[in-house]
Amino acid sequence: MNTLLIAIASGLVACAGVGCRTAGNSASRPNANASIKTNSTNVALETELQAIINRAESANAEADRILETNTNESLSSDQLEKMRSDIQDREKAVQQDFLRFIRAHPNYGGGYAGYGDFLLGHYDELGARDQLERALEFDRANPTVYNDLANIYGHRGDVKEAFNYYAKAIQLDPNEPVYYQNFATTVFLFRPDAREYYNINEQQVFDKAMVLYSNAMRLDPTNYALAVDVAKSYYGIKPWRFEDAMRSWTNALNLARSEIDRQEIYTHFARIQIQAGNFGRAREFLDQVTEPQFAALKNRMLKTIRTKEATGA
Repeated sequence: MNTLLIAIASGLVACAGVGCRTAGNSASRPNANASIKTNSTNVALETELQAIINRAESANAEADRILETNTNESLSSDQLEKMRSDIQDREKAVQQDFLRFIRAHPNYGGGYAGYGDFLLGHYDELGARDQLERALEFDRANPTVYNDLANIYGHRGDVKEAFNYYAKAIQLDPNEPVYYQNFATTVFLFRPDAREYYNINEQQVFDKAMVLYSNAMRLDPTNYALAVDVAKSYYGIKPWRFEDAMRSWTNALNLARSEIDRQEIYTHFARIQIQAGNFGRAREFLDQVTEPQFAALKNRMLKTIRTKEATGA
């Protein structure tokens, strides 16, 4: 990828409106155009704040569009530099809008919550934490703030505080799937901390994470990316839960958006069957993989099958 495009991706683009909590985690805020939830009855203030949030999301969407459509380096360096500069200017303008709003309404927690979420989406975790903690001084019933603080504590600080904040976010808004997804990911990644905090064993930690994931899927049943994340989680569970893993990947298959998605899932089916020792079934799945981009992977998996069959492994 062009280095300027990488710079756009790493320095200017928010990951779906909130900072990525930790490596390997897809933690995010609710959908990209979601409002910052508040308990204010001041409609005028909420409308003004939402307009700023919408401008921020519009800039993010434009940056995402550039990333999605120009990974083949079809744009020149000058074009990419111009786009980078335009996006940066829009982000700076939005930041100034947030600061002006806070100066005009210093006792309104929603302003700090919105600005903190904006900073977190642009990887300024320390700045975000300051704003979010200020938001709690004015409104201790804002689930978005607890979710964002949990994202930060899961990346730096005491991860057990992340457990507390995710639980609080869910208590305040039990119908937001992202809170369950983020909580599940954090429990799954920080298993020793979860064992100690909840006084449970590792298998019970896995159970807790998968229940949280299932709640996220229940609330957002058509989310393909979430379904794939949940299915991939089974690779980290030992001993293997073959039937559960197959069911999870089958759910993802039912939500697949393209033939490429479907064939990639067939490779996951085959991998699970190889681990289970069902080599014939694995071959059946691999027979359905015909896209050239999966040819090398398919050949490696077939070689693995032949080796295991030859050695009786």
